[in-house]
Amino acid sequence: MAGNSDLTVPVSISAGIHIGFIVILALGISFDDKPKQMQTAAASAPAVQAIVIDQQKVNDRVEQLKKQKQDVAQQEKARQAELERKASEARREREREREQEKIKTLEIQRKQKEQETQKANDAAKAAQAKQVLEKERADKAEVVRKQKEQEQKASEDAAKKAAEKRKQEEAAAKKAQEERQRADDERKRKEDAERKRKAEADTKARQEREMAEAMAAEQDSLSKTRNKQVLSEVDKYKAMIIATIQRNLVVDESMRGKSCRVFIRLASDGFVTTSQTLDGDQVVCRAAKASINKAGRLPVSPEPAVYQQLKEINLTVSPEFN
Repeated sequence: MAGNSDLTVPVSISAGIHIGFIVILALGISFDDKPKQMQTAAASAPAVQAIVIDQQKVNDRVEQLKKQKQDVAQQEKARQAELERKASEARREREREREQEKIKTLEIQRKQKEQETQKANDAAKAAQAKQVLEKERADKAEVVRKQKEQEQKASEDAAKKAAEKRKQEEAAAKKAQEERQRADDERKRKEDAERKRKAEADTKARQEREMAEAMAAEQDSLSKTRNKQVLSEVDKYKAMIIATIQRNLVVDESMRGKSCRVFIRLASDGFVTTSQTLDGDQVVCRAAKASINKAGRLPVSPEPAVYQQLKEINLTVSPEFN
């Protein structure tokens, strides 16, 4: 019993090794690199306890397993081929169905186009008939329009003749009115000229009167303001001339404290033949010249010797403010 027990372990190990080897062959595992553990186990088993297994049976089993594996692969390949065939048939069937559907759709579209074409033809015929009817109506309307146009033209011609006649009458009336207006304008012009001559004469008389009054006023003023001062005839008339210019001078605040030198040439009767500004403020100079021109005549002495000194004089005009 003890001897049998001693053989059990080696036999089991050997059997396990062979079975594992067979499984490895069946799975296609190479034996080129054997695990070190297997080599170690095989080396460790006592040579006397190894059980010799028939190598032919092992080879047969390996071949059997290989064949089974090839059969399974061939079955799988056949199954895949069948699946592909069925898929191809399904695709072809779907394509046939789509083609049929497309044909049906095209047929429906063709029928629709035929219906639309028919409707269009019917509409065209109706439109043509309507166009013929409208043309007949238009022709009738054109005849009526031409008749009315002729009537309107005759009426317009009559109105035009009447308007032309009225225009001629208005032109004649306007011409007569213009002639009356020209006559009135001429009469008014003559009246205005007469009034102007009268006004000029009145103005001249007034200026001469004002000059005489100014001379008297200036003489009175000089006698009051300069009662202790003896003035020569020349100084007196210069003062009167300046007073006359001051009386006609139009002043404003911008002229305060400013002056202008003027040159005056007088005739023997005091008429201003020349007046010219020499220097000074432009505003005062314009006012002084306007005052001299407005006076027209300035005071002069009847004495020839005094006149000789006054006929060309330079004066300074300074605006006076009360």
